[in-house]
Amino acid sequence: VQLQAFGGGLVQAGGSLRLSCAASGRTFSNYVMAWFRQAPGKEREFVARINWSGGSTDYADSVKGRFTITRDNAENTVYLQMNSLKPEDTAVYYCAAGRRWTYSGASYDYWGQGTLVTVSS
Repeated sequence: VQLQAFGGGLVQAGGSLRLSCAASGRTFSNYVMAWFRQAPGKEREFVARINWSGGSTDYADSVKGRFTITRDNAENTVYLQMNSLKPEDTAVYYCAAGRRWTYSGASYDYWGQGTLVTVSS
C-alpha cells in the first residue's frame, strides 16, 4: 500500500484543518487505518484509528472530542478532521495502514510521508 498524506498547514489556535490520506496499491478496505503525529523533539504518538469498515474508531485522550477520523473505501482515502486546534497539536502527522487493531505504531505496515500541522497561539 502506498500512502500519501496531505492537508497540513498553518492555522490559528481554535481553528480547523482536515487531513487526507490517499491509498493505492492494495485493497484499502482490508486495512486498519490510523493517524500518528510527531512533535519536534518528541516521540511519535498515536492520534486516532479506524477499523476496516469505518464502524469503529478510537482516539488518544488528548484529541478526543476535537478530532474525527473517517474513511471512504470507495475513494481509498482516510480523513482526520481536526477542530479546536491547540498549539500543542503542532506536529508532523502521518497516516498508517495495518492489519491489526492496535495503538502501536510498530504494528502498522505502511506509512505516508507526513504532513506538517502548525498551530499558532
